[in-house]
Formats: sequence, C-alpha cells, structure tokens
Amino acid sequence: MSGRHSGRTTSGLSIGALPKTLRLVAKLAPRQLNDEIALAKIEVKRKGIQVGVAAAFLAVALVFVAFLITGLIVAAIMGLATIMPAWLAALLVCAVFLVIALIGALIGMRKFKKAMPLVPEDTIRGLKHDLGIMKEGSEFNPAVLDPTSEEAKAAKAAKEAAKAKEKAEKEAKAAAEKVDVPAPTEAELRSRLDKRRRHLTGVRDELDEELDVKTQAQLLLAATEARLKSGKARAGHQVESLSHSASSFLNRAGESQAGARWKPLAALVASAAVLVVLLRKLLKG
Repeated sequence: MSGRHSGRTTSGLSIGALPKTLRLVAKLAPRQLNDEIALAKIEVKRKGIQVGVAAAFLAVALVFVAFLITGLIVAAIMGLATIMPAWLAALLVCAVFLVIALIGALIGMRKFKKAMPLVPEDTIRGLKHDLGIMKEGSEFNPAVLDPTSEEAKAAKAAKEAAKAKEKAEKEAKAAAEKVDVPAPTEAELRSRLDKRRRHLTGVRDELDEELDVKTQAQLLLAATEARLKSGKARAGHQVESLSHSASSFLNRAGESQAGARWKPLAALVASAAVLVVLLRKLLKG
C-alpha cells in the first residue's frame, strides 16, 4: 500500500497530484477486483456444499415419493384383484402404463423433430457467406458452408489443427510461467479487501477535493493574500530603513557648510528611491 494519501494534510494547491491519483486508482482497481473474485469463489464453494446437502435431502424425499407411487400402484392392483385374478390385474395396470408411456414418447419425439434444429441455420449460413465474401471477395468458395463437402471437411480439419496447436502453445507457456503460490485464505482476502477499500475511499475523497474548483480558487486566493501581506511587511521595513538612512544623511548634510545647497536635492533622491522600492515590492507580491 502506498502511503501517499494516508494522513496527509496540505495547505497548498493539490491539482498537480491528479495524474498520480488517477494512476493509483487504475493500479488498485484490478487488484481489488481479483480479490473480490477470489472471495466470491470461496463463497460459491461454501454455498455449493450447502446446496449439495439440501439436494441429498431432496433425493431422499423423492425416493419416498417413488415408494408412495409404488404403493398406490399395488393398491390399484389389489383393488382389481377383487374382481379378477391378481396376475391379470397387475398385467392390466402395467399395460395401461405402457400405453401411456408410448403415446407420450411418440408425441414428444414428433414435436422435438419438428423443432430441430434450434438455431436459425439459413440465417447463420447467410451470415457466414457474407463474411466469407467480405474476407476473400470473389475467391470465396460457398462449398465450405456445406458440412458434407470436401472443402468444408478440409477447412474444419485445418481449423481444429490450428486450435490444437494454439492450445498446446498456451499450455506450454502457462506451465513455464506457473509459480506455486499458496492461495490466500478467506481471512487474508477479507483483511486485504478491507484495507484496500479504505485506501480507495481516501483516494476518491481526495480526488473530489482536487477537482473542486471552488476549493482550489479559495486556496489560490489565500496564498496570494499571504504573499501580498508578506511583501507589504518587507516593503515597510525597507522603507523605514531607507527613511532612517535619508534622515541621517540630511542631518549630516545640514551640519556641513554645503548642506543648505544640497538638502532639497538629497530629499528628492531619497523620496524617489523609497517610492521605487515600494512599487517594486508591491508588483512582485
């Protein structure tokens, strides 16, 4: 887990971190999905065991239903045995069942043959024909669409050979790259999912902050105001220092004999220097 988003507080702009945030989300999402699938497999396996137990009980119930039907048949035979021999009653009941079974089987087979095949063969054949024309143009041989033709058999054999070769190559590659890694337990999967889920929550919330234009504008305004205040404070200190230097210079000039002549010019130079410094600091801020 990366610590980039854990417990971070920032007072400046964070829009520059948006690409890194998106890459982190793209990196964590597949891992989260893989662990979710692994956990789903464990849950399905557990539910499969439960379904197997339920199916066993249902099978027992069906066995006893079969016993019940057998008892009813025996009761029917014994009832008929009161007016005819027992063997004749049993034979009559079996004959009735046989006739019903034959009628049902004949009707079912006839309807099944009418419904076969279940796929629209003409439509599929037409689509294959169109695709063959699009791939090969006038060189396409429609005879390959007929399963009984030699061309179709040869094409099928070549396709099966190519599939077998590709499957063998994949199996060889998988065997070469296979690493015996112990499968994570259910507790490990749940812990890993919970940690990554909290991490993704923090990433998603921070992404909202990075994309919030109002928040970014407020941060920019606050940073600008802070820089202006700092620049004004520095300019004030420098102006005060220059004023003190100018005053000292004027005092020393007044003490000399030529001070009366250069005093206005010195005051003008000092005032211009102070104004230039102040404007420069304000523009930089």
